[in-house]
Amino acid sequence: MARRFSIQRQTGFTTIAMICFAALYAPILVLVFYAFNAGTSIADWDGFSFRWFVAAWNNDQVIEVSIRSLQIASAAAIFATIAATMAALATTRTAPYRGLTFKYAFINQPLMVPEIVTAVALLIFFSRVKTFTGYSGLGYLILAHTAFCIPFAYLPIRARLESMDLTLERAAADLYATPWQTFRRVTLPLLWPGILAGLMLAFVISLDDVVITNFVKSGGQDTLPTYMLGQLRRAVTPEMNAISTVFLLLSVAIVTLFFFMSRKRS
Repeated sequence: MARRFSIQRQTGFTTIAMICFAALYAPILVLVFYAFNAGTSIADWDGFSFRWFVAAWNNDQVIEVSIRSLQIASAAAIFATIAATMAALATTRTAPYRGLTFKYAFINQPLMVPEIVTAVALLIFFSRVKTFTGYSGLGYLILAHTAFCIPFAYLPIRARLESMDLTLERAAADLYATPWQTFRRVTLPLLWPGILAGLMLAFVISLDDVVITNFVKSGGQDTLPTYMLGQLRRAVTPEMNAISTVFLLLSVAIVTLFFFMSRKRS
């Protein structure tokens, strides 16, 4: 009897996989390692120290841009997830019709267009709005990040909806539940793992965005990634490694938290 094809049984699969993992994670490990360097170099080891973590903690500008990044990412992730959930429901809980595929492609357009193109388009659009309204607050950054993050939240939510059995929703309708009651008591609890995954993706994508933020932000609205980019153009010290290490740990903690929350909901 012929065995089912499996890529894992192919010659060299393990070796190639290990090389790929090394290429992905070795630079991150080096970055974390030199975050604890006592010297001022990111290439020469001068001893173990927490001095750069302390320096980052005492840097008021780092604290300011970090808080701003978290605020923008949180707001953008929430708005993007809400919009993505509504879009996923509208494109899955309906009979197929002409134009549905176009809507699906339109929602995922930011994934197919280079980010620089989206950034330039948002810059032109928001510059006109700023001129007309006179407002130049963080709302533009939140809207820009929301627009860019919607497809990242949409994909896991749509995938979850497509894999859900419609039996319970139909049973609720047979028992005279309104569409809202069906959604709140049946669809939403089953959809929750997909919503959490979409929220996590949107948050992480917004948190580390540089290109769109650089184009849309006004003066004094640096986020942590744009601040770090500016610092790297001047002088590179292990303080950048320390900041990156902290946000790496934050990202890992967020992913782990959402993973266990999704398992619990499942």
